[in-house]
Amino acid sequence: MAERITDTELAERLGLIESMIAEGRRTTEHWSWTFVLWGVAYLVAIAWSAWGPSPVFAWPVTMVAASIATALLMSRDREKTPETTLGRALGSIWIALAVTMFVVFAALGFSGRIGDVHVFVSIACGLLGLANAASSMMLRWKVQFAAAVGWWTASVLGCFGSANQSLVVFVAAVFLCQIVFGIYGMMCEARERKQRGTVHA
Repeated sequence: MAERITDTELAERLGLIESMIAEGRRTTEHWSWTFVLWGVAYLVAIAWSAWGPSPVFAWPVTMVAASIATALLMSRDREKTPETTLGRALGSIWIALAVTMFVVFAALGFSGRIGDVHVFVSIACGLLGLANAASSMMLRWKVQFAAAVGWWTASVLGCFGSANQSLVVFVAAVFLCQIVFGIYGMMCEARERKQRGTVHA
């Protein structure tokens, strides 16, 4: 027969879970610059494909450049930040998203079917909504869930209207749900770092 858990043991376990969630949120705030970096990369790719030379190279070149920049910056920081189980789980969600987007959009590109802006916007926003929602549920972070709702809304709206309207919806979602959310996370981390500095002083 299993031993009954005492109130003290239960409180300790709940406290451990809460501290893991708080640590996961701090980890996400620490990596918030990646949201900003990728948001800017999306906007650069959109602008290049619309107005730049050789638009066929816009997305592949921009995404590869953003991947290299992310890998280099993360490798410099990994030594300073210890890895946690929740951090690995969150990282797994975002790595799976990146691989899925790469495979799906590469297949759409090579098959010649990526030209339908409505399909591109709907799939991209839906996938980004999924990853943000999963992360927000693990972290119990309402602001990130709001970003997920924004992505899902853009996914639905991207199916309607003209191609230009669909693209405007995507740009707005990138700005609000990617860049603004990333800046918010960076501000949260800076505020917490300042508070920790004040406590230790």
